[in-house]
Amino acid sequence: MYLLRLALASLNNRRFTALLTVLAIALSVCLLLAVERVRSEARSSFASTISGTDLIVGARSGSVNLLLYSVFRIGNATNNIRWSSYEWLVDNPKVKWAIPISLGDSHRGYRVMGTDSSYFEHYHYGRGQALQLAEGRPFADLFDVVLGAEVASALHYKIGDQIVLAHGVSQVSLSKHDDKPFRVSGILARTGTPVDRTLHISLGGIEALHVDWKNGAPAQGGGRISAEQARELNLQPKAITAVLLGLNSKIATFALQRQINEYSGEPLQAILPGVALQELWSLMGTAEKALFVVSLFVVLTGLIGMLTAILTSLNERRREMAILRSVGARPWHIASLLVLEAFSLACAGVLLGLLLLYLGIAASQGYVQANYGLYLPLSLPGSYEWSLLGAILAAALLMGSVPAWRAYRQSLSDGLSIRL
Repeated sequence: MYLLRLALASLNNRRFTALLTVLAIALSVCLLLAVERVRSEARSSFASTISGTDLIVGARSGSVNLLLYSVFRIGNATNNIRWSSYEWLVDNPKVKWAIPISLGDSHRGYRVMGTDSSYFEHYHYGRGQALQLAEGRPFADLFDVVLGAEVASALHYKIGDQIVLAHGVSQVSLSKHDDKPFRVSGILARTGTPVDRTLHISLGGIEALHVDWKNGAPAQGGGRISAEQARELNLQPKAITAVLLGLNSKIATFALQRQINEYSGEPLQAILPGVALQELWSLMGTAEKALFVVSLFVVLTGLIGMLTAILTSLNERRREMAILRSVGARPWHIASLLVLEAFSLACAGVLLGLLLLYLGIAASQGYVQANYGLYLPLSLPGSYEWSLLGAILAAALLMGSVPAWRAYRQSLSDGLSIRL
């Protein structure tokens, strides 16, 4: 115990250097734990981009491709599925609810998605959170559009604004549906998911936009149909892009998946969102590991800074060591003193790092969840985080043994013969 008091007193005499060392370790520990929490929560948030949906059904292709265009609005479907196939799915006794999705248009780089009212009722994200409207109401008119939070914020739209959608998916489009403008009826609350980057219109609205289009181009001359004329037409969709399904029983998931995959009406594919999300996340594992390795090197840099500070002070403290030896201190006492100093610095750095981590989480928790969909809990470190902190303290002890060994080997006469 007296060695610990002596080590703390010695650090107090060099408090400025010690504080800088502790701060460097604290910042590196805070960064490591923050990266680890963001990694784990990002994985959890990624896996819960879509929640409560049992199956996603689309044209037969790869499971990742189907997930990308139906949930993340990335890429395009290899083919559409017929409306009759959608009706067959809805009529299946195992199906509790179905959300039709129709893609293909965009607005200034943001995807437009056609759906129906079941989307706002049954689509969930995160930990089972339902979609909420920040302003306005869901689409009721044929030419109403509900904006995701990012679309409204980035393009400065508000309720009642008129917008023109474009054919196809690109930042700049030459084929615009400017004869059928839409009016903003609602703006969704921020979710931190691809919903924020999507414009939502009705399936009838999708059909109205393309009712006078042939082979991907608008009809010429007298073949054009105005917005008012479109309201009088039968706008029943002939095909959609994908369907999200919720089932009456989770037990029936695999049986229905097999039934859909073997459907004779047309080639369909049903995927489990959780499995496909894990498959997609595994493709991103290299970047995740690289981020963790970088944070480990930051911690190593902080510990090397501590080692450098102690080694640099050795020459200045050789007389101090010699005096301790002269009053009866053993060589192992001197070595233990330096090891305790290193351990004390590391402990203080770890504690300060934890404090900085929790202060940072408390200050940014709401903002991060609202803008990035990540929920960072104010919870005690888990077993893996404790193992990381233990490894940091063990590394500090190991590094502290280097100056301790040097001090151990210094002789009494060497310490007393220093020229001032």
